[in-house]
Amino acid sequence: MLILEVLLKLKSKQGDITASFVHADVEEGENIYVEMPCGFRKQGKVLKLKKTLYGLRQSPRAFWLYPTKKMNLCGMEQSTLDPCLFIGEKVICICYVDDLIFWAMDEADIDTLVNQLIAAGVSLEQKSDAAGFLGIMEIDQATGLMKMKQTGLIDWVIKTLGLDLGTISGKFTPAEAKPLVKDADDEPALGKFSYSSVVGMLLYLAGHTRPDIAYAVNCCARYMFYPKRSHELALKRIGRYLKATRDRGLVLNPSKLLKLDCYPDADFSGLYGHKNPSDPSCVKSRTRFVIIVADCPVLWQSKLQTETALSTMEAEIVALAHSCHKLFPTIDMVMLLGTKVGLPLKETTMNVSIPEDNAGALVPAETLTPKFTPRSKHYAIKTIWFLEQIVKRKIKLINIETVEQLGDLFTKGLTQVTFEYLSRKLLGW
Repeated sequence: MLILEVLLKLKSKQGDITASFVHADVEEGENIYVEMPCGFRKQGKVLKLKKTLYGLRQSPRAFWLYPTKKMNLCGMEQSTLDPCLFIGEKVICICYVDDLIFWAMDEADIDTLVNQLIAAGVSLEQKSDAAGFLGIMEIDQATGLMKMKQTGLIDWVIKTLGLDLGTISGKFTPAEAKPLVKDADDEPALGKFSYSSVVGMLLYLAGHTRPDIAYAVNCCARYMFYPKRSHELALKRIGRYLKATRDRGLVLNPSKLLKLDCYPDADFSGLYGHKNPSDPSCVKSRTRFVIIVADCPVLWQSKLQTETALSTMEAEIVALAHSCHKLFPTIDMVMLLGTKVGLPLKETTMNVSIPEDNAGALVPAETLTPKFTPRSKHYAIKTIWFLEQIVKRKIKLINIETVEQLGDLFTKGLTQVTFEYLSRKLLGW
């Protein structure tokens, strides 16, 4: 929706349902009794609830049914793809617990819907726009671009790591080129900061506005329960990189065409040879992918595969299948929203492609009757599953050069030149 807001210059507003859990009715046939409060007691009497209260196990579900019914009364239809999405004739609304964000071409349409909800009994308080609700966005009035930054969280990370002194220089990349390993024989961590707390903050940062640190943070997160000194230094390197790029973030500069691109990739047994070969985790391959809508990244991931791939082709197939789990629902959502806001969704403009720099992985994935080899038959089920969807959805598999693979940002530590080139293509800076 933020991409569509920039692309179509949509108006947005935020609303908040006050005292949310006390509005929903207790379900019919359910009897809940509470003691009478002090100052209002009668001997041998209790109160029977008509509305839910905070603390009841059924309150969250009962409250969710409450705004859903009110939205339906006001002509807002709940999406079958996402129950938090409501689509009306002129307004689109996303509901997150008791917070609602509205989008429309005309702000007057949002005000009309809000007034209808209030008339229906919803205690709704209007606030700022979507940028004010999220607190991480700013819109450049000159260019119309939306910049998503979390400078406050970055400052807190830098301070927690003790890097707020002016004498500590920044870094050009968040991770070294070599992998971060377990280091069982390394010296223990100094413990001057909470390792798990910093990792938690960095995971939140990497998942929202800074995909460039996703790989480095995932590597550090693997050693939260028993970190070594080398892991603390890896965290500090991320902090020094963030210090050098404090004012940077995710720049939403969508293209005119509503298209989807998915960049899956895999690093086959990336830790093998760098750590104890008897450790089973050293032979795990890494899956990474990034999904881009209208040239803006919307979803990315970097994680070790749960199964052990026996070849580079198998590792790529596993990554391809895993990325499809996220790609297919994204396609459906983009088509639904694009149709609603009036974007032309012709087959030539809805360009969904999966670039793949491993040519061997394309062999069993290009035809509906896969061309399996004796070494690829054991993962045939996984291949046939996503192949059926690729053919059905007319997704194009494109073989690209490795230097253009944006997924490399999420797979391994890169040199400064390669890292800056891919970051510029993905983040816009």
